[in-house]
This record gives sequence, C-alpha cells and structure tokens, in this order.
Amino acid sequence: MAAQLFRTKNLDKIKADAEGSTEGHLKRSLGAVDLISLGIGAIIGTGIFAVIGTAVAGGPDHLGAGPAVSLSFIITAIACAFCALSYAEFASLVPIAGSAYTYSYATLGEVVAWIIGWDLIIEYAIGNVAVAIGWAAYFHQLFDGLGVHIPAWLSVDYRSAHQAAEAVMAAGGKISPDIALNYEAWVQHPTIFGIPFIFNFLAFGIVALVTWILVIGIKESARANNIMVALKVVILLFFIGVGVQYIKPENWTPFMPNGFKGVWTGASLIFFSFIGFDAISTAAEECKNPGRDMPIGIIGSLIVCTLIYVATAVVLTGIAPWRELGVADPLASAFAHLGLNWIAGIIAFGAVISMTAVLLVFQLGQPRIFFAMSRDGLLPKFFSRVHPKYQTPHVTTIWTGVVVASIAAIANINEIVELTNIGTLFAFVLVNAGIIILRITDPDRPRVFKTPFVPWVPLLGIAMCVYLMLGLPWITWVRFGIWLVVGLAFYFTYGFWNSHLRKKV
Repeated sequence: MAAQLFRTKNLDKIKADAEGSTEGHLKRSLGAVDLISLGIGAIIGTGIFAVIGTAVAGGPDHLGAGPAVSLSFIITAIACAFCALSYAEFASLVPIAGSAYTYSYATLGEVVAWIIGWDLIIEYAIGNVAVAIGWAAYFHQLFDGLGVHIPAWLSVDYRSAHQAAEAVMAAGGKISPDIALNYEAWVQHPTIFGIPFIFNFLAFGIVALVTWILVIGIKESARANNIMVALKVVILLFFIGVGVQYIKPENWTPFMPNGFKGVWTGASLIFFSFIGFDAISTAAEECKNPGRDMPIGIIGSLIVCTLIYVATAVVLTGIAPWRELGVADPLASAFAHLGLNWIAGIIAFGAVISMTAVLLVFQLGQPRIFFAMSRDGLLPKFFSRVHPKYQTPHVTTIWTGVVVASIAAIANINEIVELTNIGTLFAFVLVNAGIIILRITDPDRPRVFKTPFVPWVPLLGIAMCVYLMLGLPWITWVRFGIWLVVGLAFYFTYGFWNSHLRKKV
C-alpha cells in the first residue's frame, strides 16, 4: 500500500492527460504582461493594506514588530525569492493547472500531492476570506468618509476591532476615532432570540461579484485585473509621496520595541503580503508561452512588489504610533489619525480596488487546483467540468465562491491570516523539495528556465520557510494539524480509491 500512496505521475503523462482530457480545455490567452499584472494583482492587496497593521501592533497571542516591520518585509522577501525561483522552473516545466499540487504529484507522490492540494485550499480559499474581510473594512471607511454610514455589524471584522481597542487601552493609549468606529460592531449589534447577529454583508457581496466575473472568462478577468493593478500602484505611490511629508521620527523610536522576536513574528505574519506570486502558476495552462512568460511573471512581480512594500512600511510607521495600527484598515487609519480624512478616503478607495484584484486572482487560482485534482480522479468528476461557452471551470469557481463568501461573513481576519500563512509556507517547502528531487530523478529533461545553484537555493528556501513557520503562534499549528487530518480522511475515503493513476497500475 505504501508504494501506491507514493506513486508519482510522469511529467509527460501529466501533460498528455491535460491535452487529452475529455472534460474540456482551458483557453490559452495570457501573455507575460498579463502574468506580471496577475502577480502584482495577487501580491499587493490585503497584506499591505490590512495585515501590516497586525504585524506592526501585534495581537493577543503574538508580539508586534513595531517600526521594524520594514525588516520583517525584507526577511520575508528573501524567503520568497528562493521559493519563486523554484516555482518558476516548475511552472515553465509543467504548464498545467494545479500549481504545487501538480508539481508534488510528479515528484513526491500521490498522497503528498493530495496533502498539498488540500493545503492550498488554505492559501487560496481561506486566504481570500481574509482579503474579503479587509476589503469590507476599507469599503466601510470609504463610504463613511463620504458621509454614508454603513452599520458596523454589517461591514467590519468586529473581533479584530475589539482586540485592537483592548491592546491600545492596555498600553495606556487613546483609542483613535477609526478604531472606535469599528468597535461599534462589538457593542451595538442586534440580537435575535438573544443570539448576537453580526454578518459582514460587504465581504459576502464582493466575493459573489468576483465569482460571477470569473465564470464569464479568463481573458475578461485579466482585463479587469490589469485596470485594478494600475490603480492600486498609483494609490500606493500616492500614499508614499504624501505620507513622507508627515513623518515624525519619534514614531520610529523604539525601532524594535519587542526585539528581534517581534521582527521574526512580524515576518511570519507579513508573509501574507507576498502570497500571490505562486498564484500565477495556477494559470499556466492558460498561458500562451509558459516556458518564457511564467518565470518573467513570477519573478518580475515579486521584485516590483518588494520595493513598494518596504517604502510603504517605512512611511506608515513614521506617520502614526505603531500601537494604533492594529486595525483592518491601517493605511487609511494612519491619515485619519492625523485628521486628514480626505486622504484616508483616497487610500480607502485604492485599497478597495487593490483587494478586489487580489480576490480576483485568488478566486481564479483555487478552482483550477480543484480542476486538476478532479482530472486526476482525486475529487469527483463534476469538479473538472468546463463551461461550454466561457471555457472556464465554472463548477469549482461557483463552489469556491459560495464557501469563501459564507466564511468571510463571520470570520476573524487575524486567525485566518495565521492559518493561511502556515499552509502556504508548507506548500513552498514541498515545491522546493520537489525541484531537488526532480533534478535527481529526471536530470536530462529540457528546462527552459532552471533554478540556479540547486540544491542550495531550494534548501535555503526550505530553511527560511520553516523558520517563518516557527514564528507563528502554537494554536495555528494545532489548527493546521487538524486541517491536514481532515484532508487525509477525505483522501482515504474517496481519492485513494478513485485515483486514475491507481486504476491504471
């Protein structure tokens, strides 16, 4: 049985099955510019607009990096750079939907592929829950600035607002107006038969809208993403350009309020800001020239985003006290703290656009992983159906949208981010390991792009990912362990017995 669990799928077989699939084909319509744009669209979003606040100020179960969050970004960027090189080689070598799931199937075996496919649900679907929550917070801030007050219990992550208020009060600080506004959700929500009713309707609604766009078609989705990417980059450059004029050096003192442990923990949390370059690989089957364009898209988008991130972090921590940034909309909150509500409104508008792009790309990625797993027989056949008109995996797209929207309506952004990070880091470890294994088992295969200095670059990627995983709260490890156990239960009750590879052995 052990041999069956770890049987691998030949790369040529993977490509042949994709080309000969009776369920349908995904349309190849994306070029290098589209992929870089998809990468920026996925990377720049909730991490820099929302999660940075959690990394800076800390939470009830972890320390904050404080002004030294810029160092957290640099540490995480280095870890992601090693992983990006491994992803680039795999994406050009195996231009098939499925990302790390497909790569693991080719190198580490079926049961590992299942684990990583199940694990990627945390990165894309569960990760998008955090994105939707952050989107709703900024949308609330935007409309409040326009004089339209949306009830907090219908639009914000009330649990995080409650935690932020408690953290500020515990430190003897004064709760800023934006934290107080979000805090309303904790104290003013209605009750039904004595049960609190708090439903993030905005988060639910945006996921539903993005799901509809993705069902229509990949090229239409890419066009929408390109427009949103241009807007979000302009908004962040605006934040940097205006914010630098309001920097108070005293806000950077102490620079490392919680020592290097805070920086380390901040890097583990801020990792969420870089999730996205790997999402490009899920669109490999829809790329016109994957051998050339996939590496350009993955590595190019990572470089651009890192430069923007570090500059934003330096400015953000310079214009507002770090303890007051632990909210779901820290960039807008920083200007609201200065009384510049009109600038906060512009930032909120940019965040809304930015996070919509992230939702678009991540909601694009998850269905394609389900699509690949279904095509291998590890999930029911209906998951690999392609829409006859739009040529998109509409069943998995709609299914993912319903699940993400429902969870986003009631979830806490801090817990979701931590779970998403550990799941993604685990996926990155396996991708790096896969590159080393494939160089040994199939060294002569033509490679359009090759990860340099193998095995050292992948090994450094593995080491840094494990390092970041160890910085996450222990409860996150417990939740992740439970998630994997549930996934294995699904595999042994369905996937193992219906695997196409097993039936052909």
